[in-house]
Amino acid sequence: MNANRSPNREGVIAAARSIAAILPPTPLLPVEIGGVRAHVKAESLQPVGAFKIRGGWWRLSNLSEEEKTRGVVAVSSGNHAQGVAWAARRLGIAAAIVMPRNAPKVKLEATRALGAEIVLYDRPGEDRDEVAAREVEARGATLVHAFGDPWVIEGQGSAGIEAAEQVGRTPSRFVVCCGGGGLAAGLALSSPESAIHVVEPEGWDMVGQAMATGDIVRVGDNPPATICDALQPDATKPINLAVLRGRAEPGVSVTDEEVRTAQRFAFSNLNLVVEPGGAAALAAALAGKVPVDEDTVIMITGGNTDADSFAEMLGQV
Repeated sequence: MNANRSPNREGVIAAARSIAAILPPTPLLPVEIGGVRAHVKAESLQPVGAFKIRGGWWRLSNLSEEEKTRGVVAVSSGNHAQGVAWAARRLGIAAAIVMPRNAPKVKLEATRALGAEIVLYDRPGEDRDEVAAREVEARGATLVHAFGDPWVIEGQGSAGIEAAEQVGRTPSRFVVCCGGGGLAAGLALSSPESAIHVVEPEGWDMVGQAMATGDIVRVGDNPPATICDALQPDATKPINLAVLRGRAEPGVSVTDEEVRTAQRFAFSNLNLVVEPGGAAALAAALAGKVPVDEDTVIMITGGNTDADSFAEMLGQV
């Protein structure tokens, strides 16, 4: 399999068929923002609590039989880890996940529970890609990148095919929580006529900056703290930028407090438990940073948060 190929809409459609055969569609919920009724796609209700199950499944199901016997290595703070681990267990493939020691405990425990081996690294301090490269070489395994992989991008884009079927027409726009740009790129491929709005944490808007400049932009030496642990890649990849350049709208960023407001809104109005990174797109919509109309689909991308921190956040009003 050519890991350097370009992702395409045909691959997204094939991924959507494959995923529909094993998973029910996630709910598309009505939401009113500023007097406008729009839609929320609740990917937080996936079996692993995040949309990452889509890319994990499509990537691993496309491995050759020889690649499957050698296993896979992934890098993740938690959601991609669980998506890969879930797919690996279902397909009988060994999976090792490179995860930061300071990843949320709930994500570490859930990944172990799915049967994956965890390789810990220090964040900050160690280069996670270097750690993963060593594991790939030692094991002869296949690297399943969290966002810079054509099959992963196509798998994530299956959410767009699903959403369009649920809306009954082409969405006018997708508002997307963005880390490295895998979901945003996948949605851009799935829905060529829809606007794509990428939303990142303040100080971590590497995709937005890359789209604005046309080149990869890396996070600075002392990036600001963010509660959005799932949205902290230090840069996007050329494969993602190639899809998004000239296709996505200018990126926007959200503050921690705007994210907390979105988490509380989702809990009170949608009965959803949403992790910080999974609430970024909703935060931008609620803050008026992106346009919203009746055909807008706002992606809620993850719900993997521990009870104590979620309860604390709810009390911070």
